[in-house]
Amino acid sequence: MSKIIIKGGNRLCGRVAVHGAKNSVLPIMAATVICNGVNVIHNCPEISDVETSIKILTHLGCVCSRQGSTVTVDSTGVDKTDIPEALMREMRSSIVFFGSVATRCGCCKLSSPGGCELGPRPIDLHISSLRELGLDINEDGGYLCGRCKGRICGKRITLSFPSVGATENIILTAATARGCTIICNAAREPEICDLQNFLNSAGADIRGAGSDTIIINGVDKLKGTEHTIIPDRIETATLLSAVAITGGRALITDVMPSHLSAVISVMREAGCEIRVNNNTILINAPLRLGRIPMLRTMCYPGFPTDAGPPILAMTTVAQGCSVFAENIFENRFRYVDELKRLGAKVNVQGKIAVIEGVRRLCGANVNATDLRGGAALAVAALAADGKTVIDKINYIDRGYQKIENSLAMLGADAVRI
Repeated sequence: MSKIIIKGGNRLCGRVAVHGAKNSVLPIMAATVICNGVNVIHNCPEISDVETSIKILTHLGCVCSRQGSTVTVDSTGVDKTDIPEALMREMRSSIVFFGSVATRCGCCKLSSPGGCELGPRPIDLHISSLRELGLDINEDGGYLCGRCKGRICGKRITLSFPSVGATENIILTAATARGCTIICNAAREPEICDLQNFLNSAGADIRGAGSDTIIINGVDKLKGTEHTIIPDRIETATLLSAVAITGGRALITDVMPSHLSAVISVMREAGCEIRVNNNTILINAPLRLGRIPMLRTMCYPGFPTDAGPPILAMTTVAQGCSVFAENIFENRFRYVDELKRLGAKVNVQGKIAVIEGVRRLCGANVNATDLRGGAALAVAALAADGKTVIDKINYIDRGYQKIENSLAMLGADAVRI
């Protein structure tokens, strides 16, 4: 098992580019199942979740290949309707394959998905929404079995919560349905817009992504297409927090600043000077950050829950007390105990974390507990005296393309062994 070793104390400076968005590429790879033909996807990050998606697509009968950051998926030969349990357990977002496989093949069988253990993340919205579209879904022994009785028919669906995954599953199922599907209270994340753009380039008729109402006019079929994945806004937030915690100055390139308004606002509140251009963000951090009086995670366009852990890690050395309220995931703060091993002072009560900034952290051996919690440990290690060894980095590799390389490009002493 690999580990990441970070020796803290270096001020991060320089220039680094952001990779393609994990939360965008995964549903788009699932969408290739219903886009019959050759699909060329550019700016695909080299992360384990993408590799798992490639394995799922290959099992289903697709022919997949990678050249650098470009993944090609030929979905012409899809001939299987099940997804092996071992692959399903590797990532939570694998549930997004359910709608596309059932729509393409008429049925689908898969086990309950895995991924990071952040508390209950029920898939009931996925199931109830797809049932409304006409899928006959049974749950048996940990497996979901879905079957289409004829062609899916469009319908008006109102989500009780703007779930990103459920919104994506509905879009994938309804893209080739008969008639019009309207999603009310839809998720508004940029990744939904990217999925819409991919499908429309394949011949779909979808409007409204980025708002709370999405209209899908079903078409008879979709063809293969070519698409470039948007930049990863969570990786961008992680790099900004890494520069900030070291009092550094850096240019983050290949980004979409409009996707990061809430994060940029918080960075400025902490005392960072932020300059935004078309596709770059320049950050100049003070020698010691200011506190963040109150940060609440919310659905987009609010502050993203995935950016919470690295930003919280940043505040562990800020002046005064910062307060974080987690409103999305029940067990988001599991990584805090590992931060405390580095000397952080964090008190968690339910969904509230109070961080008392300290002058300096100390290196230690720590374990990543989940994807974003692992990134938080890497950020904190940059400000710690001595050496920090981060184990169980398979979690980090799910969403970051060799995070140690990105940090090293800015002058961090970070290596993988």
